[in-house]
Amino acid sequence: MNAPHAVPQAASDAGAIDAPLLSVRSLVKHFPVKRGVIVNRTVGSVRAVDDVSFDIARGETLALVGESGCGKSTTGRMILRLMAPTGGSIQFQGQEIATLGDDAMRRMRRHLQIIFQDPYASLNPRMTVGDILLEPMQVHDIGTPEERSARVRELLDLVGLLPEHARRYPHQFSGGQRQRIGIARALAVQPDLIVCDEPVSALDVSIQAQVVNLLQDLQQRFGLSYLFIAHDLAVVKHISDRVAVMYLGRLVEVADKQTLYAHPLHPYTQALLSAIPRPDPGAQRQRIMLTGDVPSAMKPPEGCRFHTRCPHAQERCRQEVPILREAQPGHRVACHFFETLPAPAPYAPGAAGQAVRFERRLAAFEAAARDCTASRG
Repeated sequence: MNAPHAVPQAASDAGAIDAPLLSVRSLVKHFPVKRGVIVNRTVGSVRAVDDVSFDIARGETLALVGESGCGKSTTGRMILRLMAPTGGSIQFQGQEIATLGDDAMRRMRRHLQIIFQDPYASLNPRMTVGDILLEPMQVHDIGTPEERSARVRELLDLVGLLPEHARRYPHQFSGGQRQRIGIARALAVQPDLIVCDEPVSALDVSIQAQVVNLLQDLQQRFGLSYLFIAHDLAVVKHISDRVAVMYLGRLVEVADKQTLYAHPLHPYTQALLSAIPRPDPGAQRQRIMLTGDVPSAMKPPEGCRFHTRCPHAQERCRQEVPILREAQPGHRVACHFFETLPAPAPYAPGAAGQAVRFERRLAAFEAAARDCTASRG
């Protein structure tokens, strides 16, 4: 069996190091729309991901956030080549993988793994947990049978399960335990990068804290890098180093988490943060209310894709696509007028309202995480 990962130097919050582990450039995914029974012709395409670029450093967690349908999960699956990209470049450790053949990509997947949103749907109900954890090692021809069996016991211990759990089936576990099995399966081949596709969205807060704590512990122990796809901004602030905000297939803002949460510059990011659920229903509501619905990805708006819902849209926004430009080192924004936009009320100095309510939500989550850590100790 291969030796455990050495823990590499982590990236700073300000941005990725010079040689990123993963480099994505101008990534595109269009799904063709076909109609007709006899003549099945293409009548359009769904532009799920359009010109997305980012880096992930060794030991770093980049969170990808946005509304449902914005292209987050599609981006993660293209990185793993579970979906073939329509265009763009995906480089892992300097090697282009967007165009790798099937055999080469199969070998590459030892270094790239995924944790799915629904662990029960992703676990074969006819296989025991032991067989589920053995399978990736068998596929990649890792170790002898005796070493694989020992590795299964080691993986179960790493994620907080018992050796006898290897003989059970997925339906015999709770949701949190099933997610731990999914994490153990991702670790089985000792990967470098794990795509976490909303891994805690179906769990309650206390279980979320346990799983997030586990992911952070494993990252520190093995030097893992994460692409963490999520919509819960409290979880994202707890686990991420940097945050990329996505809207209708495009990135609109990228920054380290402290900067993004304290000083969001894009109107969409500001609206997302203001929409965090309030624990106190009687408190005064202070939200940035967006008008209209998310446009169709088949016919996205010309110019800035957010202009149909943006309260600050101007004529230039309707005609010209904004580039993702640097507002300050490590903070990029795709907005023509972010320098002149007024600061939103929820983030003004001394304001009560939504910012305070979010800090309470985050404090509750972090308290649950600390309790889980103390209980493990």
